[in-house]
Amino acid sequence: MGKKIDIHAEHHRINRNSWLRAAVMGANDGIVSVSSLILGFIAAGSPHSAIVLAGTAGLVSGALSMAAGEYVSVQSQKDTEEADLAMEARELEINFDHELAELREIYIDRGLTRETAQETAEQLMAHDALGAHARDEMGLHEITRARPFLAAWSSAAAFSVGAGLPLLTVLFGPQTSMMTVVVVMTLIALALLGGLAAYAGGASMIRGISRVLFWGVTAMGVTALIGSLIGYQV
Repeated sequence: MGKKIDIHAEHHRINRNSWLRAAVMGANDGIVSVSSLILGFIAAGSPHSAIVLAGTAGLVSGALSMAAGEYVSVQSQKDTEEADLAMEARELEINFDHELAELREIYIDRGLTRETAQETAEQLMAHDALGAHARDEMGLHEITRARPFLAAWSSAAAFSVGAGLPLLTVLFGPQTSMMTVVVVMTLIALALLGGLAAYAGGASMIRGISRVLFWGVTAMGVTALIGSLIGYQV
């Protein structure tokens, strides 16, 4: 007796795209934006209470902004998907034979013989015509469909966690070396985020860490410089 094949043995990472992108972007923005904001206030010579207030305002406003932005953006994508599906459904109602031929040609282009492509198209459209065209003509799949609420909550929650790290550092860290502590904490957090994101996505952890650190350091450096210049002028 032959060995039974487990058709679910492979664990692909593409099904994480709906939340991973929003979560990574939210956490990265939370860490970088609030750390940069805090460093700008520190460089400007602001009092500790003003730095805490700025960090708190940055966390709340940033999380809400990320959630709203993600929802609006992904909802627009979802609206486009639904409009295309509605148009495809109408085409299937009024011109079924043409849609069948269209699907057959897609399979021929992918390497099937004309006879096999014709049979495959007929069977798939008999089972779920709209689903077949959504996948093979439009490139829409259930695991990659737009999910506005999931993207919004993932982004806002991740932003809050990321932004909370520099804020907690300011609240409980030593005030005498606040800038150094915030910078070190931010670099560690960014390195961990870049590594975890790369690992979850199956990419190179070295490259993931490197690009996150590069842009994070750039943002913090520019903001600290501007804060220092403004503080000097004021």
